[in-house]
Amino acid sequence: MAGQPSLFGADPVSPTQASGAAAHAPLATRMRPRTFDEFVGQHRAIGAGTVLRRAVEAGEVPSLILWGPPGSGKTTLAVLIAGATNATFEAVSATSAGVADLRKVVERAQERLRTGRRTVLFIDEIHRFNKGQQDAVLPHVENATVTLLGATTENPSFEVNAALLSRSRVIRLEALEPDDLRSLIERAISDAERGLGAHHVSVDADAIDRLVTLCGGDARIALNSLELAVQAAVPDAAGQAHVTAGDVEGALQNPALLYDRAGDQHYWLISAFIKSIRGSDPDAAVYWLARMLEAGEDPLFVARRMVILAAEDVGLADPHALSVAVAAQQAAHFIGMPEGFLPLTEAALYLAAAPKSNSVLRAYVAASGDVAETLHQPVPLHLRNAVTGLGRALGYGSGYRYAHDHEGGVVEQQHLPESLAGRRYYDPSTHGAEREVAERLESNREALQRRTTGS
Repeated sequence: MAGQPSLFGADPVSPTQASGAAAHAPLATRMRPRTFDEFVGQHRAIGAGTVLRRAVEAGEVPSLILWGPPGSGKTTLAVLIAGATNATFEAVSATSAGVADLRKVVERAQERLRTGRRTVLFIDEIHRFNKGQQDAVLPHVENATVTLLGATTENPSFEVNAALLSRSRVIRLEALEPDDLRSLIERAISDAERGLGAHHVSVDADAIDRLVTLCGGDARIALNSLELAVQAAVPDAAGQAHVTAGDVEGALQNPALLYDRAGDQHYWLISAFIKSIRGSDPDAAVYWLARMLEAGEDPLFVARRMVILAAEDVGLADPHALSVAVAAQQAAHFIGMPEGFLPLTEAALYLAAAPKSNSVLRAYVAASGDVAETLHQPVPLHLRNAVTGLGRALGYGSGYRYAHDHEGGVVEQQHLPESLAGRRYYDPSTHGAEREVAERLESNREALQRRTTGS
């Protein structure tokens, strides 16, 4: 199994070679799990008793797309699956491989099939393959020349061809849980063969806690940062390295937030932000706002979404909300970052605290539904502007009643097409300022009713 990727996607070192990895190899590479018993986390995907684990143990694994964040163990899991199913492991990276490389892998796989040995084709970052490259793999997956194990950090529904996706099973991996990370770290500290056990290392409990917190569920970052902290620690008189929380923070420097402005994190975080504002939770709103801005999100993207939300979710319950959101967008554009977070935060807090109404959205959806059903309904003659003699001769504008000539500016007049007469689209809520709107509209309707009936 030589030539395959390493623990969390670095140097080519197999599980059986891990114990003999070069001393200069990163700690994450040296500590790569050699068996499923050493594999930490992902209990829902590959834990004992799961469908995938039973399939692996039976030696029958379908083509899989392993979808998860960096450092969640996608490459490691692929290596272990290949080993457990007694298949030859062939690995390519979509960042450097092309169709010619895939053809060579397929040719070798066909040769192996003649001797009854299967091949697992691991494609790292499969989302980076274009449609043509993915199509080149498809027939060989379909006829089982290779078993595909693709790894991706992006949503495969968007990044993997539908045909290839339909012939594979998607396995969702998550960022490692704190307890799983702590188990990995403690194992690395005590392991004298592959880890730091032979280095006489002492790591403070709060240093481990800090490392777990800052690495964002990424095992690679956790282990390699731990190793750097150990290397930088000054040994005491007995030669023992003592690692503190400060050493961990120094090793991590400014840990990057897990974020991709074109990937899942982009959509998940903005969704959490919008739903927090809609749910009138200002604390959650400002947290998700900070998560996005600190990760480098375009502040104007956030501002645009708040402008939409102001009309969609606050609406006429607070007519000033839209003005606040637009002002925040203009201010953020004018100021730029980093100070642009101030108007954006003000707007987010204002919108979260504002009364909510989606009557604007409901009114438009209801009206557009009737537009689709009724299509080309004629504009009533009395509502047409009579700007030409022909138009006047045809009765355009005839009978139109000027609202300002009537009491309260309310006139009994049909403004909808005849087939939609009496239809109501706007149903104001009783929240915030819209309560007064509802009362005013009801008063207008009662006034019209009195005039019509003469009562």
